[in-house]
Order: sequence, then C-alpha cells, then structure tokens
Amino acid sequence: MKLMSPLKILCSKVRSWILNLNSYRNTHYRVLNTCKINYKKYMERQIKKLPYMDKIACIYTAYNGTKRSFDLGNVCAVHEKFFEDAMVELGKLPDDNINHIPLVIYMYGGLDKDKPRVEIDILELNKETIDNIVKMLYNKYGGN
Repeated sequence: MKLMSPLKILCSKVRSWILNLNSYRNTHYRVLNTCKINYKKYMERQIKKLPYMDKIACIYTAYNGTKRSFDLGNVCAVHEKFFEDAMVELGKLPDDNINHIPLVIYMYGGLDKDKPRVEIDILELNKETIDNIVKMLYNKYGGN
C-alpha cells in the first residue's frame, strides 16, 4: 500500500511548514501540534482506506523538487513521526512502538520537480514481505 505525503503542510491559514527535522527543532511546540493535526487531516483520506494492521514495515521514499542535496533522515524522520502517530490515532495500528513497527527504511527516490513528496509504503510483516523488501533493496542498491 503506497501513500503520498507532502513535503510541506499548512501551520496556519497562510503559512506553510516544511516537514524536516531542522524545522522541527526550531518550531514552538504549539505550532508543531497544529502542524501535526493538519498533517493528520491531510493524510486522513488515504489512511482511512487502509485495513487495520498489527505488525508492519514502513518504507519512506523521498523525492526532492530540486537538485539540491539534502539529509534523508532529516526529511523522513518527521514524516515517520507524524504519519505513524496518525495511523494510531485513526485506529489503523494499535501502537507505533517496536512491537508493531519493527522495521523502518528511508530511501531516496530521485528528483521530481513537478511533484516533490515522500511516498510511504506500508507492508504487513511476514516472511514473503521481508523477502520482497530484501529483493527490492538489492535491486536498487546492490544489483548492477
């Protein structure tokens, strides 16, 4: 199951906020809470289509809108926090701890000037999905 997450979210009627750890650490907690609520509202339609799951892996793939280099962890960490909290709050996951999300992967998807985003792949964990994850990673990073 693939979901699309924006790189920016509204934190007020006119001001947007970049989902990035650099922004996160410099933002007042009340503004962060508003951003998190707005993120959940933005993602709710996609999340509501998901079935209830108990144990999943999440793969966060960032697509940058410019050729500028960025720290993948800075971008994906905030998406991970906001998204996984929204999954729990919307009743699709019992909790977002290691018992229910034991595997998280961050990947760089490439340049997409028209639609910068973070794609979130959710896989229910079992032997078949773990094998598929290993194959996907090998094909992307280990194969020639």
